[in-house]
Amino acid sequence: MISGPGGKGRSTLIRLDKLLTHFGCGTRRQVIDAVRRGRAQVNGKVCCDPAAKVDPEQDEIRFDGTVQSYQKHRYLMMNKPAGVITAVSDRRETVLDLLPESERRGLFPVGRLDRDTEGLLILTTDGQLCHALMSPRRHVEKVYLAGVSGTLAPDAPELFAAGLTLRDGTACRPALLEPAGERDGLALWRITLREGKYHQVKRMVAAVGGHVETLRRVAVGPLELPPGLEPGCSRALTGEELGRLFRQIGTENAPDSHETARKGP
Repeated sequence: MISGPGGKGRSTLIRLDKLLTHFGCGTRRQVIDAVRRGRAQVNGKVCCDPAAKVDPEQDEIRFDGTVQSYQKHRYLMMNKPAGVITAVSDRRETVLDLLPESERRGLFPVGRLDRDTEGLLILTTDGQLCHALMSPRRHVEKVYLAGVSGTLAPDAPELFAAGLTLRDGTACRPALLEPAGERDGLALWRITLREGKYHQVKRMVAAVGGHVETLRRVAVGPLELPPGLEPGCSRALTGEELGRLFRQIGTENAPDSHETARKGP
C-alpha cells in the first residue's frame, strides 16, 4: 500500500494500473507494462507494481512525468453512430445507452447530433463547459463532412461565406463550404459552422441545390475525431485535449480528464 502525504487516513483506494487506465494513459495491458517499466511515480517515487493501492484524492500520481489529477467532472468524446438519439433518455436507444449503466450517472451530451448523423460528440458532467461550448458568443467551430447528391450552385461557397439565408427566412452566420473529394458516388463537402441551428447543415445544403445523404461531425473546436475511435465507442479526453478545449472558450484552468475510455457494444 502506498503511503499518502502526511499519513492521512484513506477514503478511496484503487489499484495503480486501474487508476492510470481511468486517466486515459492506455489500455489496461499497456498500463501494466508501462508501470513495470518504471514509467509511473507515486508521491515522487517510482512504482513498478501495477497492483499497488493508491488514493487518487491524496496521492500524487505521475505517468511519464505528467501529473494525473483526480477531478470531480468527467469529460468523454464519443464517435456517435447513426441511428442513436442524442439525449439522456428516450424510448429509443440513446448515446448514454452505449455506456455501461454504472458509468452514465450525471453525464449528458454537449449539443445534439441528428439521429442519422455520425461523429464527434462530447459527453460531460460539467454544465459550465456545456454552456460555454453552446454559447453563440464563443464562436466554437463545428466541422462536418457531408456526402451530398445533386449539383450545388456554382457560387455555393460564396453564399455560405456571406451568411446564407434559408428558404424559411432563417439567417445563418458565415460558414465555410469546401470540396473534399468523392465517396460512394457522393460529392464530399467539408462544412464549418459557428452555430447550431436545427438541421442546419442539411437545410443550408438544400438551399444551394444539394441533398445531404450522409453526415459526420469530425471536429468541435480544437478537438478532432480520432481515426481509431470506432462508431459507438468513447474515450476520456486527455489533459492536453482538455487544455486546448478550455483555452478555446477562454478558460485557462482546465482540469485533467480521469474517466475511463469505453467501448460501445
